[in-house]
Amino acid sequence: MNKKQLKEYTGSFSKPSKMPGYSYGLPAWECQTGGKLSKIKGTVCYDCYAKKGFYAMYKTVKEAQYKRFKAIDRPKWVYMMASQINLFKTKEFRWHDAGDIKSVKHLLKIFKVCKLTPGVKHWMPTKEAQYLKKIPVNRVPKNLIIRLSGTNVDGPAGKFWKWTSTVTTNPKKATCPAPKQGGKCLDCRKCWSRKIKNITYLKH
Repeated sequence: MNKKQLKEYTGSFSKPSKMPGYSYGLPAWECQTGGKLSKIKGTVCYDCYAKKGFYAMYKTVKEAQYKRFKAIDRPKWVYMMASQINLFKTKEFRWHDAGDIKSVKHLLKIFKVCKLTPGVKHWMPTKEAQYLKKIPVNRVPKNLIIRLSGTNVDGPAGKFWKWTSTVTTNPKKATCPAPKQGGKCLDCRKCWSRKIKNITYLKH
């Protein structure tokens, strides 16, 4: 199948200007844990970026996110996703520049996609700890890093998962270099590296 046919089945990939490679964004309105946190001041999800700006401004963006969200349950989604990623010949892929996993079944499907794209490094941030707790860490494909996102701004990292991320208001504590690089990753790949146990992002 060609890219157009694959895109029609799975929904399109996004190309965030900040980072390398492609991403697969889902509707933040469907986040389970994030949806609850978005109503609580002081959490990393409060005033969610993925529910405003161009995400909310353009009807087509939200429609595309919901198309992807529904496509996940289609029978050939794993194969079609892997085929599309391989066709793009990208070295890095980010799962969910918006939105999050919706079930253990969804997470296991992502594992299968990663196994079918061995030449690609995958990164997935998530707040859905309840699903990670049901998956032994050794089941995660070697080319996928899942980072459990901390709950509160200036708060601690999650305890039970091996790789994490946190958000700070203190520039001296931030380990993500993007704010000093015009908001871009450039040659940094810390988020995709299993050697980096925690990434601390500067709140913006």
